[in-house]
Amino acid sequence: MDDLGVAIGLVLVIEGLIWALAPRFGRRLLETASEMSESSLRLAGTLAVAAGVLVVWLIRG
Repeated sequence: MDDLGVAIGLVLVIEGLIWALAPRFGRRLLETASEMSESSLRLAGTLAVAAGVLVVWLIRG
């Protein structure tokens, strides 16, 4: 359970860095995402999940 808390904390740090250091870039990302089709967003999300699982599997193996 500690690992889950650390993982959530790291996600918040990375997300927060985008808004703290480059808010204009964050807005552009949101605008681009809002223009994408739902299927493209779903595919991108699925690929991100798969990449995350792969990274965790390689590190924790």
